[in-house]
Amino acid sequence: MSGIIGKKVGMTSIFGADGRNVACTVIEAGPCVITQVKNEETDGYKAVQLAYGERKEKNTPAALKGHFKKAGTTPKKNVVEFRDFREEFDGMIELGNEIKVGDVFKEGDFVDAIGTSKGKGFQGVVKRHGFGGVGQATHGQHNRMRAPGSIGGASYPARVFKGTRMAGRMGNDRTTVLNLQVMRVLPEENLIVVSGSVPGAKNSIVVLEK
Repeated sequence: MSGIIGKKVGMTSIFGADGRNVACTVIEAGPCVITQVKNEETDGYKAVQLAYGERKEKNTPAALKGHFKKAGTTPKKNVVEFRDFREEFDGMIELGNEIKVGDVFKEGDFVDAIGTSKGKGFQGVVKRHGFGGVGQATHGQHNRMRAPGSIGGASYPARVFKGTRMAGRMGNDRTTVLNLQVMRVLPEENLIVVSGSVPGAKNSIVVLEK
């Protein structure tokens, strides 16, 4: 699995090959520095650790300072490990090398986008689970149209089952969106444009995997 770390810039739309207007997300991807190369002999599996985003040296723990110094780079904010990087990168996989978006992706590829969804705070069942709400009387009550209604039985089961859909914290979860098509790659600007929406707010960190 190869990939890159980036930052969500925002959304736009472009016309696809079939003439349809496609909603797209623009991501500033890389350049990322290789800060560790793992192999089966020493680590038991093959993986490449990439780092992205500058970090102040005074805010970096000493252990991480040494880790980045070994790779010959400045302290970085975000570190992600990609297992089983594809074979065509064998010549580039060396400590301290830079991986750019044009090295990993090309137009027409399909990628998975991993990010942290927007936090919505504590929400009720209508917003959180799509209950009927106003205009559709939910089960078990008659005059509180955004309330969840009845949630339990009587003397049996005498409890509320785990997993019952109720109000609670919504969003701010690690979320993966699969099979987004790469519409454009702009290597000179470190930008990649993918179809559809990507989890998170503007300027949030996104991991793209191929």
